Amino acid sequence: MTEAGSPSSQAPPPAADVAQRTSMAAERTWLAWWRTALAATAGSLAVGRFAPELPHVASWPYVILGLGYAALAIGLLVCGARRQRELEQALDHGLHAPLSFRLVLAFTGGGVVLALTTVALVASQQ
Repeated sequence: MTEAGSPSSQAPPPAADVAQRTSMAAERTWLAWWRTALAATAGSLAVGRFAPELPHVASWPYVILGLGYAALAIGLLVCGARRQRELEQALDHGLHAPLSFRLVLAFTGGGVVLALTTVALVASQQ
């Protein structure tokens, strides 16, 4: 309905247009997984390689933490690729493919552990 109360003259977009926009949105989501993985990779390098170079700091906790960030990056890349495939397959069959709460919980838990460990290491050096 338009403001004047008459039916809208615009027809809904064709199904092909909707499918194309949905596919493009899925691709943008996949690219977001990549950006997040690249940020985790940078964090891995900063924490695992550069932080141990600071004077009077034991290097092994930072190296282990850096490996944790690297594992997060690898997980994001693998899960992002898998998610992209799931979304495209669901779109091809006209289905909905919600993100698994188990996956959300795993990444959230891992991120919280890494963040808290980073805070603990930084605070212990003060």
